[in-house]
Amino acid sequence: MATKNTNQPKTENEAIAATNWNFLFKWLFILGGLIAGVLNALVTNEVITIDDQYSFIVSALMTVGIFVGIFYFDSDDLINIGLRFMILGAAAGTIGGFYKIGAYLAPFFLGFSYYLGTIVLTLLVVYFVKKYILNK
Repeated sequence: MATKNTNQPKTENEAIAATNWNFLFKWLFILGGLIAGVLNALVTNEVITIDDQYSFIVSALMTVGIFVGIFYFDSDDLINIGLRFMILGAAAGTIGGFYKIGAYLAPFFLGFSYYLGTIVLTLLVVYFVKKYILNK
């Protein structure tokens, strides 16, 4: 008698590989956001200037944001990621009034939201491609 063909669970190697990639993109997301926030705080407070010396960092952060948006986040979760983006932007706008520390926290949150904005735009493109182009 023929055996029933069911969905086979992932083998251990495939599951480990998927977990490793997920782990890598999670840390790319976290480190990219921290670097973007610190860099924006330093530029805003005129500790450093963005010229040819640091412009590659901005390009690298945008590229990392695009890859994280494609491979780490789910495009069906666009609303929740968009809310994070809006909340960080609102926090950056309101936290600037704090005495002394607000001058560093507001640009940090704004830099993190710049990075998150790249991810949100990537997710928006992926969402519309999945919904309108690949769904035919």
